[in-house]
Amino acid sequence: MADPNRATPMPARDVSTPEGLRRTLSARHLSMIAVGGSIGTGLFVASGNTIAQAGPGGALLGYALIGLMVYFLMTSLGELAAAMPVAGSFSTYGARYVEPGFGFALGWNYWYNWAVTVAVDLVAAQLVMAYWFPDVPGVYWSALFLAITFGLNALSARGFGEAEFWFALIKVIAVIAFIAMGVLMLLGIIRGGETGGWHNLTIGDAPFAGGFAALIGVAMVVGFSFQGTELIGIAAGESKDPARNLPRAVRQVFWRILLFYVLAIAVIGLLIPYTDPHLLRDGVGDISVSPFALIFERAGLLAAASIMNAVVLTSVLSAGNSGMYAATRMLYALAREGKAPAWFARVTAHGVPLRALLATTAIAALCFLSFVFSPNEVYIWLLNTSGMTGFIAWLGIALSHYRFRRGYLKQGGRLADLPYVSPFFPFGPLFAFTLCLIITLGQNYEAFLQDRIDWVGAAATYIGIPLFLLIWAGYRLMRGSRFVRYQDMQFPIGKLD
Repeated sequence: MADPNRATPMPARDVSTPEGLRRTLSARHLSMIAVGGSIGTGLFVASGNTIAQAGPGGALLGYALIGLMVYFLMTSLGELAAAMPVAGSFSTYGARYVEPGFGFALGWNYWYNWAVTVAVDLVAAQLVMAYWFPDVPGVYWSALFLAITFGLNALSARGFGEAEFWFALIKVIAVIAFIAMGVLMLLGIIRGGETGGWHNLTIGDAPFAGGFAALIGVAMVVGFSFQGTELIGIAAGESKDPARNLPRAVRQVFWRILLFYVLAIAVIGLLIPYTDPHLLRDGVGDISVSPFALIFERAGLLAAASIMNAVVLTSVLSAGNSGMYAATRMLYALAREGKAPAWFARVTAHGVPLRALLATTAIAALCFLSFVFSPNEVYIWLLNTSGMTGFIAWLGIALSHYRFRRGYLKQGGRLADLPYVSPFFPFGPLFAFTLCLIITLGQNYEAFLQDRIDWVGAAATYIGIPLFLLIWAGYRLMRGSRFVRYQDMQFPIGKLD
């Protein structure tokens, strides 16, 4: 007699989920969603500033350390999502394996994070487009790109996946071309690398400038750069054969992070002295300060700034597209679980939760605040309000995985029955949780070290933490929820004795 607790593997031809979503995302979609989520303006623009602050060695160490943390998080998420591929992802895992209120707060935190991030990206698109069309009002561009993003997500999950595949491919090609050109410049095959070389690692306080404080500061910036890699956990709910395709995407993440971030930072550090004043400037509105553009220009590519502006625009639109998808699926999942109005749980004939998409689009319309205020001001405001929430989601992933594995083994589960097993348990989730907590609490520690505490700056940075705790506490108070005991956990996979 078949064991009712043992899940039957879903065949690749099954294109729908019990909830009405469609499993249309293929392995190539998942792979590009994972890598596309980790390549953005943090690499193309902010990387130069991190080198200027911490030196080439400090920046390289920061990216390598956070990259390792993200890889551990991805293996944790991979184990959870392969075993339980649902649209709610870590909100559902947090509720099942930590505490129902914790999952509730994680879900609303993540929906808010990405809904506001879409607005941030739409304002950033205004700043990028101003490079080519300085006289066109920025709100027109936001309206156009919001309509495009809505349309791509309203078609189907495949529409989102296909758009994200091509967006990510453009970014991948740009990074590979940059690394290849940088290496050729260092070897003297292409001109422009005459001032580059190992001696740039010995200038001033290089390779580590600014000491430990600078390294912590860089770690915060780098952490923001990597946010988005967890999107494959959301996409798992609509992927074909998630038990096979999701682990494959997870395994590819580490090597792509190593290639795209660590090698790119190494090339920049060798070609441009960290004391170069161009690296000190930062901002999505001035792509000419991108270290990518600087190196392309030194190689004689006169159109470098325009090319990089197009790549950054692609990155911004990719992030907006991904954010719209992630926020919509999270709100839909919350509604399915009774944690949001049931009205948001309806899907179209194509498996799209259109009502949740409309609600997310309404929040993304905050980008039109730039009609009243400066686009730069709106960009900073929105960025500050969503900055902390991504780290909270990562903390939730690490904690959920730790308790999932402990509970699964305590109930007699066998690792051989899991579709994918994280090879670094328990060190991986514990390391990720600890480092992520340090970065979260230390994001703006300088505000408390001044003669007069910068309460405004501290509030803008840390407001996400009390809001998350307030939502969690409110749920516990209203529903009387408690931490889930290991013996009470329910697992959709494996034969438990």
